[in-house]
Parts: sequence; structure tokens; C-alpha cells
Amino acid sequence: MFQLKPISAAAVPAALQKAEHYRLLNQPWAAESICLDILLAEPGHQKALRVLLLARTDQFGPHSARHIAHARETLAQLTSEYERAYYAGIICERRAKAEIEKHTSDAGHAAYSFIREAMEHFEAAEKLRNSDDDNAILRWNSCVRLLKESPGVVPRVEERLEPVLGE
Repeated sequence: MFQLKPISAAAVPAALQKAEHYRLLNQPWAAESICLDILLAEPGHQKALRVLLLARTDQFGPHSARHIAHARETLAQLTSEYERAYYAGIICERRAKAEIEKHTSDAGHAAYSFIREAMEHFEAAEKLRNSDDDNAILRWNSCVRLLKESPGVVPRVEERLEPVLGE
């Protein structure tokens, strides 16, 4: 069978730029492949892991269980506590958007749950951030706006069945 060909460590910076470019071209599968090549050349390369995670979340959709699992695996490899919190929020936020795209009867409830989870991660990241990094706040605000603009994205109402009292 065919074997992967390794890239050189010297080629990593250009490959990383190419991966980011493919994400911008809405070709996340190409960005993912390039990041995997970078990680073979330089295991644990943090920027490649971040781009890989984003490329994997770019592929979330109605049938994205594999991409979600791979994004979580990538998240676990980030060494910064701040980045793990921030990107965990990104994963949840993008899962919410994928749920909304399903247009099923339960999609709004599932999306709400993921958005709230994302907001919790963004709050955790906000506490860990550098003073000049407001990315977690920007993502939090994006979640708030998504909730305000999506009337069908609501919490699940727990039905409470009360016994009927007989006479």
C-alpha cells in the first residue's frame, strides 16, 4: 500500500501557512492533512495543533461524530490551560451551530446546551487570559448574540407531571 512521505522540519513554517490558507479557502480537510504532516515532523507543535483543531471543527455538521472525537483528541494535546479552556468553548460553540443546522425537533434544545457549555469554557478562559487577550470575551459575546437571534435555541423545559387528585 502507499506510505506517507514525511516533510522536513525546515518546511514546517511554510506548511503551517499553507494549512491556514486552506482553512480560509474553506477546505478544512486539506488543512487537516497538512497539520497531520507537520505533527509527524514536529510532534506536539502547538500552532499546528490549534490549526488542526479548528480545521476539524470547520467540518462539524449534522453527521460529525468522527470530527468531534478528533477535535477532542487534539484539544487534549494543547499544553496551555487557557487554550484548552478557550478551544473547548470553540468545540462546543461549533457543535451548537451544527445542531442548529440539523433542523430536527430537538436541535434547538441541544444547541442551547452546547452554547451554555461553550460559555462556561469561555468564562474559564477569560479568567486565565493575558490582559491583552479578549478572545474569550469576544466568543462569549458571540454566543450571547446567537442566543438572542435564534428564538428556537432554548433550554429544555422539564415536564413535571403532577398526580391528578381524585374526589
